[in-house]
Amino acid sequence: MLRLNLTDADRDALQRLRRDRALSPLERDHVEILLLAGEGWSAPRIGHHVHRCADSVRSLLKRFPAEGPACVRCQPPGPPPNTARREQITAAVDTLLAEERTWTAPQLQAALAAQDIQLSVRQLRKYLQRLASWRRTVRSLRHKQDPAQVATAKRQLAVLEKRGTPASSRSATSTSAALVPASR
Repeated sequence: MLRLNLTDADRDALQRLRRDRALSPLERDHVEILLLAGEGWSAPRIGHHVHRCADSVRSLLKRFPAEGPACVRCQPPGPPPNTARREQITAAVDTLLAEERTWTAPQLQAALAAQDIQLSVRQLRKYLQRLASWRRTVRSLRHKQDPAQVATAKRQLAVLEKRGTPASSRSATSTSAALVPASR
């Protein structure tokens, strides 16, 4: 059986942590596990009490002598963020966005690749969302329209609207109840 001997200082630190509002529910359970183990409870009994498996309780009890009350805090999974790379990418994107032109995410990705910064378009969009100055471009063909053709099309549309719907354009498949012969 795994025993945990808490000193008075450890017990006081855990009692202070118990009242800490910043603790998550899991971290509160960790505090409770350590305090119950200090009272002499076994790992299976503690696990049953806090609705955790006994192996999880044992794992925490084994970490306590090395880490102390700090073992209560949950560590985020994975490696720590690479802040130097984030700053490098953000600076490069800011420089590119400062130019007088409109960028798409794939175009920005290609420009960053020329600077030896490899990102997927999806990752690049996450960086762009963090920047307040970036806005997605509007999907429109207005910049590709010929003004003369637009004017001609508007005149033709106006003429068609003045005429109204011609009688010959009615649907040939429409039937009325009077035209349908009796089936009997």
